Amino acid sequence: MTTNEIRPVGERRAQQFLCWTRMQAEAGQPLERILARKDNERMASGGHFFWGVGNAPSRLVPVLARLGRTVPALFSVMKSRPKARDTDPSGLLAWRRYVDAHGAVREMPEWSIVTSRKETPGGVKDRHYALVCKSAEPLLATAGGVFEPGCYRNVGPAGGPIGASQVTALLEPAPEPLPSARYTIDVSAMLVSGLWVKLLDPIEIPNSLRSELNAMSGDATPGAWLSLARAVRRGEVSDRKMPDQFELGTQSAPSTAMLN
Repeated sequence: MTTNEIRPVGERRAQQFLCWTRMQAEAGQPLERILARKDNERMASGGHFFWGVGNAPSRLVPVLARLGRTVPALFSVMKSRPKARDTDPSGLLAWRRYVDAHGAVREMPEWSIVTSRKETPGGVKDRHYALVCKSAEPLLATAGGVFEPGCYRNVGPAGGPIGASQVTALLEPAPEPLPSARYTIDVSAMLVSGLWVKLLDPIEIPNSLRSELNAMSGDATPGAWLSLARAVRRGEVSDRKMPDQFELGTQSAPSTAMLN
């Protein structure tokens, strides 16, 4: 898809886009632990975090990313209970690379841990996706408001309503709202840089590191979080007992230049 094919993605229309995703326990972690983990990422990176999702983005997403757009992201808790494959997966993966808006494969930022279950009905999972988010506030502090899916439609030529099984979607206002169940807005952020990217190069997380990941508190120091993130990407024993360099002032906070 070229920029000409999506004209006009003018300022007025682009400002109406939003991303909505439904969240629940996943990859063996309850939702409250996932939110705590993403807050650790946010604090270690100066506001950024990667939120893993299972479905591929709209074809418009990389175009918006190359144009430098940002998109509001709203997160709502699913109304259904989590499935057993999500609460107790047979294996867990961490993703180590992503594809940026220009098609270049990049290393995941040092502060990011995106996990997923290992097995799918088709075999071992070989791809995953993530929302590239930014929030200046703790995630639970961003809650507030009500989202009505029937007031929005998918962005694209068909412009269809949000599907019942559609977990994450790029949306715009619908010309004629449809009746729909209301959801609370439990977290909000902005999608930045690549917006919604494809992940590659998974590595299985050993059980010992899964335990450490679950035990990490939501107010971990940046140094403790970064050492655990490094260990997870290596699949090795964590060295997170090392002194917190950022608290000691011997090193600046991790760079987010790779997202610019």
